[in-house]
Amino acid sequence: MESVKAEEMLDIVYVRTNIGIEFGSTRIKAVLIDSKFHTIASGSYEWENKLIDGYWTYSLEEVWKGFRRSYRELAAEVYEKYGLILEKVASIGFSAMMHGYMAFDAKDKLLVPFRTWRNSTTLEAAESLTKLFEFNIPERWTIAHYYQAILNQEKHIKQVDYLTTLAGYVHWQLTGEKVLGIGDASGMFPIDSKTKTFDQKLISLFEKQLEAEQFSVDLKSILPKVLRAGERAGTLTEQGAFLIDPTGGLKAGIPLCPPEGDAGTGMVATDSIEVKTGNVSVGTSAFAMIVIEKPLSRVYPEIDIVTTPDGEIVGMVHANNSTSDINAWIKLFEEYTMSLGIEVSREKIFSILFNKALEADKDLGGLLSYGYFSGENITKVSEGRPLFVRLPNSNFNLANFMRTHISSAFGAMRVGMDLLKYEKIEISGLVGHGGIFKTPKVGQQILAAALQKPVTVMETAGEGGAWGMAVLGAFLSSEFGNLNEFLQQKVFVDTKSITIIPKPEDEESYNLFIKRYHEGLDIERQAIEKMK
Repeated sequence: MESVKAEEMLDIVYVRTNIGIEFGSTRIKAVLIDSKFHTIASGSYEWENKLIDGYWTYSLEEVWKGFRRSYRELAAEVYEKYGLILEKVASIGFSAMMHGYMAFDAKDKLLVPFRTWRNSTTLEAAESLTKLFEFNIPERWTIAHYYQAILNQEKHIKQVDYLTTLAGYVHWQLTGEKVLGIGDASGMFPIDSKTKTFDQKLISLFEKQLEAEQFSVDLKSILPKVLRAGERAGTLTEQGAFLIDPTGGLKAGIPLCPPEGDAGTGMVATDSIEVKTGNVSVGTSAFAMIVIEKPLSRVYPEIDIVTTPDGEIVGMVHANNSTSDINAWIKLFEEYTMSLGIEVSREKIFSILFNKALEADKDLGGLLSYGYFSGENITKVSEGRPLFVRLPNSNFNLANFMRTHISSAFGAMRVGMDLLKYEKIEISGLVGHGGIFKTPKVGQQILAAALQKPVTVMETAGEGGAWGMAVLGAFLSSEFGNLNEFLQQKVFVDTKSITIIPKPEDEESYNLFIKRYHEGLDIERQAIEKMK
C-alpha cells in the first residue's frame, strides 16, 4: 500500500494526474485520476433541479457553489492523503447533462434561467424542425428550445448572441473559449457525419425558415465551435483558476479537453465507442447509446441521432425518467426505519429491497408503476405524475412491489429499444453503469431481461461520468491518435467485469410487465388531467 501511495504522490508531483468534473442531474462530482486511471481523490455536491415558472432549472449560483465545493473536497482529500497542495494537473475536463437551453447576450448575461433537458415545453418546435430537416429533433435539444422561444415571441430572443450547454458554459467561463465536444454538440443541433461539425445544409434550411417568419439570424455565429476528443480546447485562465479554487492553490495554464455531455462520458466510462457496442446509463434519466454502422431507414421521434466523443454516429434512446421514483420510495423506507428507532444505512436498505425483487412472481403480482417525475417523449406523456396502481386482488407484497419499480425504471427505454430491434441494428452487447447497479446483479439481471441482451457491468461502473471525463482529459496528452485504441489498449486492459445473459423466464416476466405498461399509459395521461 505504501508503494502504491508513493506512486500516486509522484503522479501528483510530476503532473501526471487528470481532473474530471461532471454536473449530473442530482450530483456534481469531481475526480482526480492517476496515471493508471485509478481515482485517487474525489469530491461531490448534491443538488436538485427546481420547477420555476413552468421550467425545470438550476441557478448559476448553485452551479458555482456546487462546483467549488466538489473541487474543495477533492483538493482537501489530496492534502489529507499525501500532504500536497494541488497546484497543477495534466488536464481538466467538464461534462454535464446534455441538451437544454442556455442563451446569452452580447455582454455574456444569461437571458433566461437555464432550461434543462427535463423540460417538455417545445413540442411544436421539435415537430416542425423534425419535419423540416427530415431528422429527429427531440424536445430536449437546444435548437428546439431556441425555435420554440422564437415561436412564442419571447422578449429575450432578439438579444441572443451565444447558445451553449451547461458543460460548454462552465468551460467558457474558465478558458474564454466558446467550444463544445462533438458528442455534447450533437444534442444542440444535428452533426454532419462527414465534416464532424454542425450540418451546414440544415443550418441554411433553418435560417430560410426563419426568414419566411420575419426573423433573421446567423445561426452558425451563435453556436459554439465543435471539437473532437483529443483536440486542445484552451487553457485554464487566471480568472478560471480563481473560480475553481478561490484559495489560489490551483494555478492557471492547465490544458482543457473539449467539454462533453453525460452521454459521451458514459460511453467512455464503459468502453463503448466502437461500432455495434452500446451502453446503458441509468440515473434520474435512462439512456441507451448504440454505436450504429448504418443510418436508420426512417426518422423515429423516439430515437436521437447523436455522436460519440470522436464523432461516430450513435442511436440514442433517451428516457426522461428512471430511478427518481425508486429513490423516493427508498427514502420512505428509510424514514420508516428511523421512526422505529432502527439505524440502517441507505446502502443496506437498497441492498435488502433490491435483492427482495429477485423473489417476485412471474407476473409481478399484476402491479404497475410509472416513475414519471416529468413528461416522457417516448411514451407521449406530456407531464410527470409518479403513479403506482394495483387491483384489489393483486399480489401486493414487497418482492413484487420492488421488482415492479425496478422494471418500470427501464420501461420507456425498452419501448425505444424495440424500434432499434425492428431496424435490425446489430448490438454485440451492452454495458450498464449508474447507481442502480451498485447492488450487485439485481438491476443488471432485470435490465438484461428488459432489453433481451447480455449486460456487462465493469468494476469501474460506479465511477461514472466524472471519471470518464478525466479519461478524456488523459487522452489529450496520450500517444494514441485514436480514442477507441486508447481505451482498449491503455485504459481497460485489466478491467474486471461481470456479464449476465438474460434468462428466458426473466424475459417472459418482463414481457408480461411491458404489456401491462403499454396498456396502462392512459391511466398516466388521465392523472395529468385530473391531478393539477
